[in-house]
Amino acid sequence: LKEVLVGLVVEGEAGRCEISDLKQVEGEASCNSRKGKLIFFYEWNLRLSWKGTVKESGEKHKGSVEIPNLSEENEVDDTEINISKKKGEGDVLRDLMKTEGTTKVREALRDYLKALKTEFTLGMILPTKATVGQEPAAEQKLSGNTVQESVSPQSLDRVGVKIPTVKILMREIFNSPADELYSIFTTKELVQKFSKCPAVIEAEKGGKLQMFDGCVSGEYAELVPSQRIVLKWRCRSWPDEHYATVALNFKDMVAQTELQLECKGVPLSNEDSTRQCWKQQYFEEIHVLLQQSKDNVE
Repeated sequence: LKEVLVGLVVEGEAGRCEISDLKQVEGEASCNSRKGKLIFFYEWNLRLSWKGTVKESGEKHKGSVEIPNLSEENEVDDTEINISKKKGEGDVLRDLMKTEGTTKVREALRDYLKALKTEFTLGMILPTKATVGQEPAAEQKLSGNTVQESVSPQSLDRVGVKIPTVKILMREIFNSPADELYSIFTTKELVQKFSKCPAVIEAEKGGKLQMFDGCVSGEYAELVPSQRIVLKWRCRSWPDEHYATVALNFKDMVAQTELQLECKGVPLSNEDSTRQCWKQQYFEEIHVLLQQSKDNVE
């Protein structure tokens, strides 16, 4: 919370303000895995300090921002944000904080929730029905997936342990032609739009891939325009040097495209969080991006 809020700058015709400190933090945030779904709970009471300078007079003023109930019960847009200023002149700065400042604080809170749901969950070791020490027969019961051993015998001396892995299959229909959907996965500007983070996208064979502030990385292994992308893909929380193979197949259906995802070599303990990553951070955000593009055209 400190990282996304402190140092936030608000500028306008009236002057310049900056959030200078996180004075009070009360509450908690947690995440549970229930029946393969991630359930989020967060409830925060926050008080921030701001300081500002009036453009015309150069006067300096201070105030506070109170967020009494940031929780999953309310959308960020409906979350109460109270701006106050210490006595004296400088109401123009308070008004600036109430308008532009409130907007920027809401953006920062969205960034916090995005980090909570990506970085935090990608690092989670979720409980599963099978653990590494069990026999493969027991592991294979896990949601019907076949468990593969991801490390070759030759590399065992170097790695030291075998990692039980699973294959994830997912399908999603997008209201977009295949070429447009394909470009969303291969164009840096579009990747940054839906992921809302800086990205490294070198869409050529052997080219690098890095997303979500480094939470996801890898490289492009195969590219067939508008039809297929194969990625060497990993989450930062996975064992070092362990990659899954992700195949994205685009099936054109006139005005829509069915995206078929096959993700092989996912560490068994990360199956649920990897599914959630693809569903929430990729698919749902791409739907939003496509809808925004459609609204802009209209």
